[in-house]
Amino acid sequence: MKKYSFSINGNKYEVDFKDMEDNVASIEVNGTPYQVEIHQEVKKVKTPKLVRQEVKNKPGEGNIQKKASAGGYTVEAPLPGSIFKMLVREGDTVKKGDVLLIMEAMKMENNVMAEKDGVVQNIKVREGDAVLQNDPLLVIA
Repeated sequence: MKKYSFSINGNKYEVDFKDMEDNVASIEVNGTPYQVEIHQEVKKVKTPKLVRQEVKNKPGEGNIQKKASAGGYTVEAPLPGSIFKMLVREGDTVKKGDVLLIMEAMKMENNVMAEKDGVVQNIKVREGDAVLQNDPLLVIA
């Protein structure tokens, strides 16, 4: 909590107040821990002290795993932003390096390109949609 330096009869003491509960203080003097009882009126704290139990995960909770797409390669958002313009439709044939859509992120337009050849199987977003990083945008089969 707080650290103090004292000199008593020429001897120096480094006192570290660790914790205070009711009228018992946990302190450390020159590295030695002590429990000290305080003989004065203890101020009542209006804020209750919360004691929380340890959080235990239920079976399967907190262990989310991504499943592979049923039939194709999923193109994911490279960074958070919004879909500015879609340049392909379902059924379009694309080649590696083709621009699929334009995202607006950090006030800049960013091209999202195909990483492999294929046919656009499923489009999961529309113009104006807000997406987070790694959200699925479309599937190329």
